[in-house]
Amino acid sequence: MSNPKIILAVAAFLLAIAVAAGAFGAHALKNTLSAERIETWQTAVQYHAWHALGLMLIALIGAQFQMVVTWPASLILSGILIFSGSLYILCLSGASWLGAITPIGGVAFIAGWILLGVQVLRNAY
Repeated sequence: MSNPKIILAVAAFLLAIAVAAGAFGAHALKNTLSAERIETWQTAVQYHAWHALGLMLIALIGAQFQMVVTWPASLILSGILIFSGSLYILCLSGASWLGAITPIGGVAFIAGWILLGVQVLRNAY
């Protein structure tokens, strides 16, 4: 994902999915899942949406400063898929072992943001 326009398009689709997932959790799952699992679902949706917005920001930074943002964008996308994806599947399937995978997505988020910061600093000089 090195083209900022592709990153923006992917981020837009991810935001649409986050809205749909939030609505699905609020309406279709509210009588199916426990309060704890609803909270887990909401956490997945929040991280999904915030990081999809962040992906848009990364694309705009890449375009504005003519920076290659492939790694930060890929890490944030991976974080969404692993962090939020594992929580979504955990809630729907009850497979609690997926909770062990979730932190890998968190690490991908952190690494993506740190790498973006390093790249911006390198580009500043």
